[in-house]
Amino acid sequence: MPLILLLVPLPPAYERLLTERYEVVRLAVDELDGAHDACRRAQVVWTNGMVGLSEAAMTALPNLQIVVCQGVGYDAVDVAAASERGVAVAAGQGVNSTTVADHAMALLLSLLRRTPRYDRDVRAGKWLEVRVLDPILTHKRVGVLGFGRIGQLVAQRAAGFDCEIVYHSRRPVADSPHAYAASPLELARQCDALVLCCPGGPATHHLVDAEVLDALGPSGYLVNVARGSVVDTDALLAALTDDRIAGAALDVIEGEPEVADAWRALDNVIFTPHTGGLSTQAFDEMVRQGLASLDAHFTGADTIPGRVEP
Repeated sequence: MPLILLLVPLPPAYERLLTERYEVVRLAVDELDGAHDACRRAQVVWTNGMVGLSEAAMTALPNLQIVVCQGVGYDAVDVAAASERGVAVAAGQGVNSTTVADHAMALLLSLLRRTPRYDRDVRAGKWLEVRVLDPILTHKRVGVLGFGRIGQLVAQRAAGFDCEIVYHSRRPVADSPHAYAASPLELARQCDALVLCCPGGPATHHLVDAEVLDALGPSGYLVNVARGSVVDTDALLAALTDDRIAGAALDVIEGEPEVADAWRALDNVIFTPHTGGLSTQAFDEMVRQGLASLDAHFTGADTIPGRVEP
């Protein structure tokens, strides 16, 4: 029976799904040691995009055959090093797209309608002590940066509010009914709300910088359900502090889980703790797709669901 090193916590019901077919040993990343019996024997590492698996950690796992990333992201897995060692890497494909798109809309609506602030006021015994005329989403122009599965689902939801959709991606999407902007800067100039749905990594690092934020303007809103690295965090903090944009809703931020004190004083920003892709439905699909990847690998199938190429 193949041995899985489980590096991330799983609810008991899902861990049982693994133990029905595999031997499972729970370890933390800093416990990966070539002297550990489980490390010497393990064929599988079950991790996620944030915990990942480094090249150094792989050296403690001489019999490693496959790394399964629970969820879509695999940022912290050294895919190139795994490939050099003949180790397959698999991640979820589209398992949380619907959940992330729903979360993006929840953030955008909460931002426009100040829902978190009003909730805090009512709990503090304040009932509309300060009346503010906030905008609504209907008929806004929504810009979507990154137009893969998640971006297209966000556009679909925003269209239900009679929003005009503009998007930017590496190339125009064939047959899309929505307008294409040639650059992030041009996209920001054209929209009232900018929703970030692009992948992380060097290609998108600080894609949203001070110039893009200034183009979004003092009545513009930013929603980030992508990666914290996509936004120049210092530039965003300055834009929010100086009211050069109207507000931001961030499920991700550079340096997470640490959030600098300067952010806490702002009342034009909403945070969620990188939970945009988490739901009962998404988590169930994450685990089941991970198991499908393992089953395909160990039965010698021609293809492994969700296999990541270096």
